[in-house]
Amino acid sequence: MAIHTIEKLQQFGAVVVTCSDSEGGIYDPNGIDLALLRHLKEEGKRISLAEYKNTHPHALYTQKSDYPKEAHAVWQIPCFAAFPCATQNELTLNDAQKLIENGCVAVVEGANMPTLPDAIELLQREGVLFSPGKASNAGGVAVSEFEMSQNASMEKWDFDKVDRKLDELMRQIYKRVALTAKEYGCERNFVDGANIAAFKRVAEAMILEGV
Repeated sequence: MAIHTIEKLQQFGAVVVTCSDSEGGIYDPNGIDLALLRHLKEEGKRISLAEYKNTHPHALYTQKSDYPKEAHAVWQIPCFAAFPCATQNELTLNDAQKLIENGCVAVVEGANMPTLPDAIELLQREGVLFSPGKASNAGGVAVSEFEMSQNASMEKWDFDKVDRKLDELMRQIYKRVALTAKEYGCERNFVDGANIAAFKRVAEAMILEGV
């Protein structure tokens, strides 16, 4: 997931400076070399990110063991936005505090519950825009629906078509979540917006079935 997140962010013009794996994290102030990252993690059968420095000596590699359990190296680096998108519980309260201190304005989840509840609460209290995985991961569900649509119609969509449809859908999800949060008096609270919007869709479906 992290590699695809980096790829999409770079397509939008972002400079992605950090990336981590289960052993540690790399910080490249010039921007992560996506081709090298793919070589290490996909073509290279999950080689450690420590190997990144072999061709990029200016980069900084930090082992996971160098930090306490409550902190992760990638979240200590100043950034405009953070994208936890690997595993559960990878962004702690200490990490959230550091992100806030360094001026982070948005945290966007791309995995299942990567941010701890107390970290979410702090981020929201301090005005950091927080997009929950419940909304972000809807894209994954949508892609499965796209696959079923292709199978049902005996069609095969190219990557660009899937990407366009996914982009359109995610914009709709963002709009629905944002408008729902505003409607229910919790503007910019995308956690509540996503929860309420999801509940409403389920309730509406149940009512249509006669419940």
